[in-house]
Amino acid sequence: MFHDRARIHVQAGRGGDGSLHFRREKHVPKGGPDGGDGGPGGDVVLTADPDLRDLSTFRAKRRFKAGSGEPGRGALKHGATGETVALPVPVGTQVFDEEGQLIADLATPGAQVIAARGGNAGRGNKRFATPTRRAPRFAETGLPGDEATLDLRLKLVADAALVGLPNAGKSSLLTRISNARPKVAEYPFTTLAPVLGTVDAPDRSRQLTVADVPGLIEGASQGVGLGHEFLAHLERANILLHVIDAAEDDAATRFATIDQELGAYGAGLDQRPQVLVLNKIDLRSDPPAFDVDDERIVRVFHVSCATGAGIDELKRALFELSPSQAPEAAPEDGLVDFLVYRPRPGGRRFRILRTDRGFRIHGDVPADEAELAAALKAAGARTGDEVEVDGEVLEVQ
Repeated sequence: MFHDRARIHVQAGRGGDGSLHFRREKHVPKGGPDGGDGGPGGDVVLTADPDLRDLSTFRAKRRFKAGSGEPGRGALKHGATGETVALPVPVGTQVFDEEGQLIADLATPGAQVIAARGGNAGRGNKRFATPTRRAPRFAETGLPGDEATLDLRLKLVADAALVGLPNAGKSSLLTRISNARPKVAEYPFTTLAPVLGTVDAPDRSRQLTVADVPGLIEGASQGVGLGHEFLAHLERANILLHVIDAAEDDAATRFATIDQELGAYGAGLDQRPQVLVLNKIDLRSDPPAFDVDDERIVRVFHVSCATGAGIDELKRALFELSPSQAPEAAPEDGLVDFLVYRPRPGGRRFRILRTDRGFRIHGDVPADEAELAAALKAAGARTGDEVEVDGEVLEVQ
């Protein structure tokens, strides 16, 4: 089964705690602070992998958590960075947050997006040493990493896409012109999922990708039939190959039916250039008539997938109508260049310092006691530990 949608939960790693440590060596009984910093938490990264075709890998596992940073140690030893979790997704995957806002569009091979950024590491007590405070007896705890629920939606990336009514012969045409071998049968809705095929130029100098989606019927844009779920896969195609069963004398009516659904769906599909393919001419004694005058129709072909008539001409035209373009490369750093990072609402405005007696709250103390309790618990506070808040010493309950 083809999976073009998935919902996943990602959680970045927590930053490691800074070390509260003093130098203690022979003949140096009162050495200065030498606590190292903790390591930053690991990220969760989505990467566009050209070898993947759908999102079925996220069926079995949907929750992903990166590694936490290691705590700092004495002798100014810093903690290691938490392990990053890399999640490969198909090229053409869009990432949405819980509010339905587009975060990133991984439309090129190798494109990446940091879905959850690791928490900042805590600083060791050496960082707080000053000429007037030579023995700081506190160090920072690490911050938690980002956590989010994301919706992944795949839109196939193809040079051309086949559209038409069920049983128009789209799968047979894809078999004729490409290396794809979709299921072919003499009944409607044989194709239940999109299929990608590669078309080789006659001189083998170029290749095109062609997508076959399930057949559309009247009302598909409103959710009728099978093809409505896959209309989004037509959005990235430069050309639409409109396949029509020409065995009967109603080609214009069939064209109008599909064209109406493309217009109702939107996304500019009704403005896309179309190559009209009148199929099954072997079932007629005379050429099919098609008198529709539409500027979007760039070429009209009469073909027979059964006999192969007109197929070579159609293949040559596909390369003429799809100019050769240099592949769009991913940015040098691998990250999508238009990604907008939005600060998390209600970001923490305080830090928790670990002291030799317990913990100290530095910054704006949250009014919500539950928020403070959760932060202290994450920092490692236990029942009975002392917590200094605005000069007042409290006890963790």
